[in-house]
Amino acid sequence: MDSDPVARLEIKNLCRHFGPQTVVDHVSLRIVPGQVTCLLGPSGCGKSTTLRMIAGVDQQNSGEIYIDGKLISGGNIDLPPEQRSVGLMFQDFALFPHLSVADNVGFALTGSRPEKRAAVEELLARVGLSRFIDQYPHALSGGEQQRVALARAMAPKPRIMLMDEPFSGLDNRLRDGIRDETLAILKAEQTAVLLVTHEPEEAMRMADEIALMREGRIVQSGAPYNIYNAPSDQAAVAFFSDANIIKSQVSGALANTPFGQFLAPGLADGTWVDIVFRPQHVRIDFDRKGKGPNPTASQGVAALGVVERARFLGNESLVEFRMKFDGSVIKVTVPNVFLPKPGQPLWLTIPRDRCFVFPS
Repeated sequence: MDSDPVARLEIKNLCRHFGPQTVVDHVSLRIVPGQVTCLLGPSGCGKSTTLRMIAGVDQQNSGEIYIDGKLISGGNIDLPPEQRSVGLMFQDFALFPHLSVADNVGFALTGSRPEKRAAVEELLARVGLSRFIDQYPHALSGGEQQRVALARAMAPKPRIMLMDEPFSGLDNRLRDGIRDETLAILKAEQTAVLLVTHEPEEAMRMADEIALMREGRIVQSGAPYNIYNAPSDQAAVAFFSDANIIKSQVSGALANTPFGQFLAPGLADGTWVDIVFRPQHVRIDFDRKGKGPNPTASQGVAALGVVERARFLGNESLVEFRMKFDGSVIKVTVPNVFLPKPGQPLWLTIPRDRCFVFPS
């Protein structure tokens, strides 16, 4: 069996304190060449601080940073930023306004002027900006400036690219295309990428692996599919999408609800649990037509709800139901156009395999 490849970037138990506050708390990550890992979490959870420590512009209080298996920060070792072979991309692009595109891209290059010019021309060709080589940043659009920033970050051929929400300032119409182009270039270079974002959709679209961060700690990591479909807790479910919650008490490793029984293994009788499910997983049982809550093998028991509000959102409709069993509101998304009138009763079911049971 082949052994795991040497990680391009590995951090072990990284901690950062500011006075009594712990901002980064024993964070560990491993990224191999060509891999994109997204550090995902709300603002203030320690994502950017983690990036700054890896880049060498901030110093950890404890923990170690390795590049290609070599310790570059930890203990008595602290390699300066310019010796870490790390590229940086930020939201504001940070281009020098008084320098041309060519001079911006070639800022960190060494060699003769003709050699630097040739390297810059090659980089700009890769990002599709050759015609702007002698222009100044103010003459470029936001998307073009972002690609100049990418070319500049790639110029020293970094082994690792650290990206702190670099696409958030772009127009939505440009963002997807530029993100995809950027990652294609970085993957072709076998660059290890660590991307910070607070947007779950961006992480799902871009990442090979997601590290979900909360209050300075990584609470779950894995492939996007696994993070989405096997969340570690209720907050992880809610971070990726709206979530409906119904409460129940455990009896005999089962949680009884108006939607039927849900497995609650390992929880003592009497434990209160939250049964969490996403709006897109609720089914409207049009065949029932008021015949009552008869269980079906695949869907479970139907519960009656009354439409409170329905809105068309473009590619789907959002319908809010006031449930008869406890007066709670459950949100349901339906593909295409579905706009029932307020007051209309409908039976709802929840597939058991789309629900998550967590202790309250």
